[in-house]
Amino acid sequence: MGKLLAIDGLNIVRRVYEASPEPDSAEKADIALRHALSSFRKLLATHAPSHVLAAFDFGGLTWRHALYPRYREQRAPMPSFLRDALPGFHAKLAGEGLHVLMLPGVEADDVIGTGVLRWLAEGRGDAIVASTDKDLHGLIAQGALVWDHFKGEWHDDAWVRKKFGVAPELLVDLLALMGDVTDGVPGVSKVGMKTAAKLLNAYGNLDAVMAGAGILKTPVGERLRAERDVLYLSRQLVQLKTDVRLGVTWNMLAFDTF
Repeated sequence: MGKLLAIDGLNIVRRVYEASPEPDSAEKADIALRHALSSFRKLLATHAPSHVLAAFDFGGLTWRHALYPRYREQRAPMPSFLRDALPGFHAKLAGEGLHVLMLPGVEADDVIGTGVLRWLAEGRGDAIVASTDKDLHGLIAQGALVWDHFKGEWHDDAWVRKKFGVAPELLVDLLALMGDVTDGVPGVSKVGMKTAAKLLNAYGNLDAVMAGAGILKTPVGERLRAERDVLYLSRQLVQLKTDVRLGVTWNMLAFDTF
């Protein structure tokens, strides 16, 4: 059986870059990318995958912006020094035997979600997602495992339940209810993680929450009714697009561990 390692490229690169307190500069970008390259090498050595999907955001507008123009409008743009240095970094990854995937109109999360679910559906073996992005933790419900490279720890079903208060299959509904300030996903006003988890565990899923709590004459029930359209829009925004045309074969993603 094989082993797919799906790497959320910018999740690693940006965390390494932002860990340095130095002001933005070409030198800071160069140092960060050298550390990021070491991180990629460590991931490969740690997990010894048969196949690697290294996904990066293409940049620009995506299908989520078409759905909700204010998506990510408050997020700070990538520092220009780092952005300008990325093509050279991608070339170095290619030199390590990796096939970098960057597809217009979608995010790296969508690329990873599509690849991981396809791999698992075809019964090809284990699937590991290297990322700290909460959106990707929903893939655990389908049989994937998430690896936090920075803490050196596995995230599985039990980890998600402890961290978020719900099972992995309810993570999308949880994020829809509570929203995501970082990505500009609105969610329902005054509904945080604890309230969202309580509702989902009581009713089962988002549709059941709306059919149950959504008809109650309580402050939460009133907000659910008033913000129903925003809630379902939020669920669309936090869901992974899992039918992306990747344009690669498994042979192209095969990795020689020597």
